[in-house]
Amino acid sequence: MTRLFNDPAAFADEALEGFTAAHRRWVRPVTGGVVRATATPAGQVAVVIGGGSGHYPAFSGLVGRGLAHGAAVGNVFASPSARQIHSVATAAHGGGGVLLMYGNYAGDVLHFGQAAERLAADGVETRAFAVADDISSAGPDESAKRRGIAGDLPVFKAAAAAAEQGLPLEEVLRVAERAGARTRSFGIAFSGCTLPGADHPLFTVPEARMAVGLGIHGEPGIGEEALPTADEAALLLVETLLKELPDDVADPAGRRAAVILNGLGSVKYEELFVVYRKVAALLGDAGVEIVDPEVGELVTSFDMAGISLTLTWLDDRLEELWRAPADTPAYRKGALGDPEPDQDRAAATAGQDTAAAQDTAVSDAAASGTTAVPVASDASRRAAGAVLAALDAVARVVDAHAGELGRIDAVAGDGDHGIGMRRGSSAAHRAAHDAHRLGAGAGTVLTRAADDWADKAGGTSGALWGTILRSLGTALGDRDDPDAARVAEGVTEASAAVRRLGGAEVGDKTMVDVLVPFADALAAATAEGLPLAEAWDRAATTATAAAAGTADLLPRRGRARPHAEKSLGTPDAGAHSLALITRAVHGALLDHH
Repeated sequence: MTRLFNDPAAFADEALEGFTAAHRRWVRPVTGGVVRATATPAGQVAVVIGGGSGHYPAFSGLVGRGLAHGAAVGNVFASPSARQIHSVATAAHGGGGVLLMYGNYAGDVLHFGQAAERLAADGVETRAFAVADDISSAGPDESAKRRGIAGDLPVFKAAAAAAEQGLPLEEVLRVAERAGARTRSFGIAFSGCTLPGADHPLFTVPEARMAVGLGIHGEPGIGEEALPTADEAALLLVETLLKELPDDVADPAGRRAAVILNGLGSVKYEELFVVYRKVAALLGDAGVEIVDPEVGELVTSFDMAGISLTLTWLDDRLEELWRAPADTPAYRKGALGDPEPDQDRAAATAGQDTAAAQDTAVSDAAASGTTAVPVASDASRRAAGAVLAALDAVARVVDAHAGELGRIDAVAGDGDHGIGMRRGSSAAHRAAHDAHRLGAGAGTVLTRAADDWADKAGGTSGALWGTILRSLGTALGDRDDPDAARVAEGVTEASAAVRRLGGAEVGDKTMVDVLVPFADALAAATAEGLPLAEAWDRAATTATAAAAGTADLLPRRGRARPHAEKSLGTPDAGAHSLALITRAVHGALLDHH
């Protein structure tokens, strides 16, 4: 378990602060993560990676020459927000465009996609690529749904080495696509991990058993088998991966592969070497030439006792990129001379430092409530008081039920829904309070709350709740006294925006199963002329019933999808939290009626 921490909510930030203090030779901090200590050479594509904390050396430890130009770092097991990714990418950009790279998880896909849109709006040519290497999380016919685990490293490295060679953005992207298509991973575990401040692991494995086909966020495996010997574990890993070869690798014999035996957190290096000796022998027997193998902790999951094996099937070009030198805090290969300072680099560094400092100043000012707010009408400022009360009710109900939400989420997911919702809702309430104190209208109070919820929660829930609050804020605005019909219009737009952004529909076992019927019921009730509190009460009752109904559904999206059968009989955590929130907001509306 994680024993050394202060406030669990501050763990990720404090870990990143300590990491940058220890590795100033390689990295410097910017809002949202880290970038290389030296500026990106003018015209070079900047490869910006990222994901949640809890996986060191991924992602911050992979920043340096020959690998990433920057890393956006989210909270524990939660993707960084779009604003954080945008900040890191802006600081890393050297004029050659940006390639955003991340593991294929819903929250990362949402936030990195939004960041790409913001960068494009800034005039920065941007592409995005999700690594999807875990063969246990989806079949070959649904490979686009696979999650990214330790295969992140060879794919990141291939793209970054291509960028170092001066290739343009589209060619760097094609290298990433080629490496991703030829990378496969599979893992096993003997115990789950325990998050900072938690008193129990996210999942347990029975005595003398192992979990098979696990992820890196504390998700349970897709099955269990008897505890193997080291050689039996190696055989399972190798045989499983050799059963699924890339389309253009018909036979492993005579082929070359980059091989990674990855420790997930508490398997000792000596144990890894015992397993690797058999992995190497088995691959050799199959006729596979191993190229520059890596054995160690490369993508971890806090203190999880487990290992994974990754094979990247190489061609001449991918082998050149895999062998290319790299120098980062946690990953080094070959030899790189000291960077040669020049005026262009110094100027670029100064410009990036200035941009990062400005970005930090804006974020800090927003957090402390010192930024100016748009002019608002008296009616909208009064409505903002009701919005603040509603957000206070949201934060209180989430805090009261955070443990329950985590337990529900852990049945088939990673168990962090309660933690993320608590971070997001409390941050949103603080931002709303600061904006209201400055005289903001209802729309501005909601949009500032939206940004801080997304930033602090990260993950899928952060992206979706940021979207919900922003949609409401846009509908309410800062000029008018929002009536029941305007509020219902905002909720309807929030429902549509969440479906557009996340791609989920009713029946997928997500928060959409509650949001859609809630929005429809609210719109129908306000159309009948009911006052807002009464209309909201009717809609909240609909939401509660819809949330309970998700217990009978099988998840078709998100981290729970590989463990669909386990979730039967348990409601979706996101749907349940939304239902709790709609009822809590009704209480706030009654108080401000």
